[in-house]
Amino acid sequence: MSGIVFALLGAALAVILAGMGSAYGVGVAGQAAAGVVTEDPSKFAKVLILQLLPGTQGIYGLLVGFIALSKIGLLGGGAQMDMSLATGLLYLAACLPIGVVGLVSGRHQGRTSVAAIGIVAKKPDQFGKAMLFPAMVETYAILALLVSILAVSAL
Repeated sequence: MSGIVFALLGAALAVILAGMGSAYGVGVAGQAAAGVVTEDPSKFAKVLILQLLPGTQGIYGLLVGFIALSKIGLLGGGAQMDMSLATGLLYLAACLPIGVVGLVSGRHQGRTSVAAIGIVAKKPDQFGKAMLFPAMVETYAILALLVSILAVSAL
């Protein structure tokens, strides 16, 4: 089996797994936000920001996927079809941090955003404090993004 298969699998997993985490996180936060807006439409902007936070993991996965596809040569039309198995496995390994961490952190950030939306629902003046909780989860997605970008770029 050619290494290109594993390299493409890595790029796909970065996008798919991180996207799944974001989809879940944005979905549960959106449900909570919709409930708050039903009761008090003036809180729309605050809860929308909290709902959007878990969406960043999907963006990070997409970014790593594009960088990997570019390095492989698929975006420029000069794909390395004869890539060695070892190189393909290295691409796969390089893409996994953002895929796996994006999946897990997106889900947890969504749940944390739900809790933060609850704070805003009861005490809108505490928005800044409420936003810190889901933002802390973001830290780990950013670390995984950096690891994946550095690893893919080094190949």
